[in-house]
Amino acid sequence: MSAQTSTPTGAQWFALHTLSGQENKVRTYIEKFKKAEELDDYIAEVLLPTEIVSVVKGGKKSTKVRKLYPGYVFINLRLYDEEKKVIIKPFYFVKDAGGVIGFVGGDHPAALRQTEIDEIKARLEAATGKEIPKVTFDVGEEVKITDGPFLNLNGRIDEVDPARGKLKISVSIFGRFTPVELEYWQVQRASES
Repeated sequence: MSAQTSTPTGAQWFALHTLSGQENKVRTYIEKFKKAEELDDYIAEVLLPTEIVSVVKGGKKSTKVRKLYPGYVFINLRLYDEEKKVIIKPFYFVKDAGGVIGFVGGDHPAALRQTEIDEIKARLEAATGKEIPKVTFDVGEEVKITDGPFLNLNGRIDEVDPARGKLKISVSIFGRFTPVELEYWQVQRASES
């Protein structure tokens, strides 16, 4: 939300159900056309929670954006008047946007609790600037190393550090177990090979 826009009086958070894969389109449409439709006094913010996930395919590490709530977009808007009646203009503008199935709750949507939105925003804040591995590992699990100087060796996970995306693995080299530290993307489960 930019500094010049303020939250409309009576604005609440609502969840919109969208067609799969249309979440970005819905958010962009609402943000782009709310001014043209003179709805700045009703719509404050559109939220599409995402996180960055690291993925390994064919031994190559890449990152992609993953939606935390696929099929949903959250919108902060004034939808009800003082008499608790739905305000028609913003309701139909949002409901009829391309890719929107409808408000969660139908024709009389219930607002989300502020604690629910606070939890979503806290999760986004915690994930900002961090890559989250798509695959998680457990201590004691057998893995095959797919990158680096220990390529093609198998090992056992001794320690998992999800905050850093690192694993401590015991690898048998010349009959002795040697601990090595690797990133998640440098290994795969032994059962997958």
